[in-house]
Amino acid sequence: MTRIDRPAVIVFDVNETLSDMSTMPARFADVGAPPHLFATWFAGLLRDGFALAAADAAQPFAVIGSGSLRTLLFDTASNPDLDAAVDHIMGGFAELDVHSDVVEGVTALAALGIRLITLSNGSVQVAQTLLDKAGVRENFESLLSVEAAGRWKPHADSYRYALEQCGAKPEDAMLVAVHPWDIDGAHRAGLATAWIHRDGGPYPDYLAAPDVTARSLPHLAQLLGR
Repeated sequence: MTRIDRPAVIVFDVNETLSDMSTMPARFADVGAPPHLFATWFAGLLRDGFALAAADAAQPFAVIGSGSLRTLLFDTASNPDLDAAVDHIMGGFAELDVHSDVVEGVTALAALGIRLITLSNGSVQVAQTLLDKAGVRENFESLLSVEAAGRWKPHADSYRYALEQCGAKPEDAMLVAVHPWDIDGAHRAGLATAWIHRDGGPYPDYLAAPDVTARSLPHLAQLLGR
């Protein structure tokens, strides 16, 4: 670690960092669409959220997600009720589980005395449901969404909003995420960063490198506890 040994506040990304989205492709199959379209749709959803942020605008995750699904499924899904197909896929977010390392890792990080919050491009309700289901909601001081910030991550305003809400300075905070684009954005906003590297792939060298790389959340707790 190059900047801080242990942050006062950890800002967690939610989608894919805490939530295991491996069940989502099956939702596409349920409505007669190829399961591999999930990856295409989710990447496009993020792209459009980022594009709006770059234009100093924003729309909620659910609005962009539903709208882009209607476009994508129009010619690919066998389900004649497009609205029902969209609702079925979007409903999957409320039924996700956390990754297998999350409960142990969150518990260990909280035991270090670090304040934990979430900052999601999705809704607060999805994060609330996810963490309640996992039994770790009590470890989090607050659950935040970029909807209140008016800009999606990785726009700097989103991270500033999170820091303002918890009364922390950038140098006292660390973003934890699986997404290199999130790591890069938080770095540019002055936060320390930790990349959770579960899949073994390389980190893109055109984005700001993380301050810490960990295999899992318990591994991150070990690194911060030294």
